[in-house]
Amino acid sequence: MPVGVSEPIAKRVIQWDEYSGRFEALAIVEIRARVSGFVDKLHFKDGQWVNSGDPLFTIDKRPYEIAVESAQADMARNRAQVELAELQVSRGAALIGSRTITEQENDTRKSNLAVAKAQLKAAEAALHNAQLNLEWTDVTAPLAGRISDRKVDPGNLIQGGQQGATLLATIVSTEPIYFTFDVSESDHLRYQRLALSGARAQSGSSTIPVKIKLADETEWKREGSVDFVDNVLSPRSGTIRTRALVENKDRFLTPGVFGRVQLYGGEYEALLIPDSAIVSDQARKIVFVIGGDNVVQARPIVMGPIYEGLRVIRDGLKADDKVVLDGLANPMVRPGAKIVPQKGEIKAQAQK
Repeated sequence: MPVGVSEPIAKRVIQWDEYSGRFEALAIVEIRARVSGFVDKLHFKDGQWVNSGDPLFTIDKRPYEIAVESAQADMARNRAQVELAELQVSRGAALIGSRTITEQENDTRKSNLAVAKAQLKAAEAALHNAQLNLEWTDVTAPLAGRISDRKVDPGNLIQGGQQGATLLATIVSTEPIYFTFDVSESDHLRYQRLALSGARAQSGSSTIPVKIKLADETEWKREGSVDFVDNVLSPRSGTIRTRALVENKDRFLTPGVFGRVQLYGGEYEALLIPDSAIVSDQARKIVFVIGGDNVVQARPIVMGPIYEGLRVIRDGLKADDKVVLDGLANPMVRPGAKIVPQKGEIKAQAQK
């Protein structure tokens, strides 16, 4: 029986492993006031993009302005006391020589000067604290990102401070953005061995590249690189959390969106044949090759991923083997049967 046969295509293959994951924000910050008071003004629209330092809320400044004026008055009073104490000490230094005043009185004057200077420092600290509280009445964006809707309207009384502060809004940074996915234990071990051999990073790159596509996309248009791998595998799922950093200059990607990622898994020399030339034999995968005297032989194989439309064969084939390409459904083509080999052709598709 005439049957088409061909040698497998030998080619250097770049392996990309696929995983599912979701986008996550680079940073999420809850906006809370550091001081209490009535919300006076609102400076943003719900959901808009804000830059670092942009004003968001203004709290009633009047009580804090009064506190600053009071602290300034206290500092002026303490400064005057310091000047008076310095004058008394300088006069005492001149009088001590003529014994007009006693040593004890001179020591008292020096002590009063030290106390006055300490009180002046305390007044300066109180003034700085009052000025800081006044500054905190302007609530600004700590980072660039998209802000949520406002949780408090102008006119409401809010609680500030380190504990129990009122939530005002939330800012999510999405430029760039993270893509988080889970890698199986077997793949993680393979990547570790590749890293030890120095073959983990792609040729000409010091990072591990990834390609991402969204649920409604057919091509892997988005690119990024792995920037973090967790330090422990999950004992429940047997996977390890991995994170990639992806550019998001157009701000199209949103945290929580589902996607598929291709992770660079190394390069190696491989043999390629079409899937149609592979036969299932219970739990094994086999191909038919032509032996001596054109007799069909069954060869167990270990399959790899699809590359350029062809199946990668990891083990079981040699580059000079002649693989049976057609006629596999014919009961005449079976191990031990003698056939008439015809020259066939294996074509690879261009890899996008």
